Amino acid sequence: MVSRPEFEVGHARRAEATRDDAHPTRRAVLARGAVAVCVIGGLGACGARPAPVVTPVARRTIETPIARMLADGSDLVVGGETLDGAALRQFYALRQFQPVWSTRQAKADDLAALVLRAGDHGLDPDMFRAGLLRRREGMQPLHRELLLTDAVLAYAGALAHGAVPADKRTNAEAMAPAPVDLAAVLDEAIDGADPAGVIEALAPQTPTYLGLRLAMRGGAWRMARLPRQRSAAVAAVAAAQRQRSIEANLERERWLPRDLPADRVWVNVPDQQLVLYRDHRPAFTTSVVVGDNAERNQTPEFHTLIEASFFNPPWVIPRDIVTAEILPRLVREPDYLARNNMVMRANGEVEQSAGPEAGLGFVLFDMPNRFDVYLHDTPDRFVFSRSNRRMSRGCIRVQNPRELAALLMEQPIEEIDRMIATGSTTRARLPAPMPVFLTYRTAFVDTEGAMQFRADFYERDASVWRRLRKQPVA
Repeated sequence: MVSRPEFEVGHARRAEATRDDAHPTRRAVLARGAVAVCVIGGLGACGARPAPVVTPVARRTIETPIARMLADGSDLVVGGETLDGAALRQFYALRQFQPVWSTRQAKADDLAALVLRAGDHGLDPDMFRAGLLRRREGMQPLHRELLLTDAVLAYAGALAHGAVPADKRTNAEAMAPAPVDLAAVLDEAIDGADPAGVIEALAPQTPTYLGLRLAMRGGAWRMARLPRQRSAAVAAVAAAQRQRSIEANLERERWLPRDLPADRVWVNVPDQQLVLYRDHRPAFTTSVVVGDNAERNQTPEFHTLIEASFFNPPWVIPRDIVTAEILPRLVREPDYLARNNMVMRANGEVEQSAGPEAGLGFVLFDMPNRFDVYLHDTPDRFVFSRSNRRMSRGCIRVQNPRELAALLMEQPIEEIDRMIATGSTTRARLPAPMPVFLTYRTAFVDTEGAMQFRADFYERDASVWRRLRKQPVA
């Protein structure tokens, strides 16, 4: 984990402020432009998802039995299960609060059967009212209607966004696909030929997701060589652990954007490897060092954009690291800062000058994110010969950063070496920002289509798997 280099950012911001302050008219135009962008761009421009807009309906339509059941704004309890009143109101507002399934019995049965097969995606059907769905024929018609709609919307949301809600994910689980208007999807699907197929298509279609589902159904993971077990009991435990790993990784796939960029940098932390994809094909692969096992140092899961390369970057060491590691060392070694080309800053941070022994090496890839986690070089080249490369405070140290920089900058490596040789700290923008994904995949399909497993050294699989169950599981 490192602080973002600041040598150029502050100057740029001061320059912008000077230009804007000198031109009041420019400030007004920019303000109006920002509003216009938000209006035109909608969700993409303004960031926050707007509340759903429900068109007012005539009085006669809101006096339906469904409208009355959903009118008070609270959730509805059916058969002892609490349904999602807000989701139901959003959907039935599109249908004038009229029932939809009584005249579509075959489609209703198909959708109920789809939800009951949630286990095909590594999901617990009981998260989607499976028990009540199996007994729905004994319910009064309106309860049966609302129960099925609630179950289908909840299942569609699990496929589209992941079954673990964002507020139940950890700080390190920061992946998220684009939001999907589930009510609109279901509203459009039920008048089509195959609404169950439309809902099923909300799930990822990546090779890893499809491969994991195949492995889970057919036990194809057994083709991956398991260590020889001393007893059937131990083998059964290992098989159960791998099954749970598959289900946890299916959920992580559901947290990804549905359309992965054709060009991207992909870091799989448990695999301790970085892959640069061009047109969805691996173009460059290199080993990496990742965060160590201490919770505060674990590499998080997130995606952002690599905007630029920093050559000869200084290292600004955050205050928490200074307090935890450097200050105690100064008590033992008073000359530690001088020996390592470091100075104490007024705000309690420590800055290490650029150079061959600097902690960030010769190259840092600028990828703004709230974790202050970056890809960068390292002077400690020996670490890449180790099988266990969990040694950082969260950042990703890259074995071949010059080669990666040349590919991202679309320049020959000789030009990269020239910029490094100047000794000057330089920020060079990429021709186009490159999407970068820091992922945690303990089960995945490799580029040859083979199932691969990696050690769950952060012990995250069990936590994800438990949150995919309706009832707590030890």
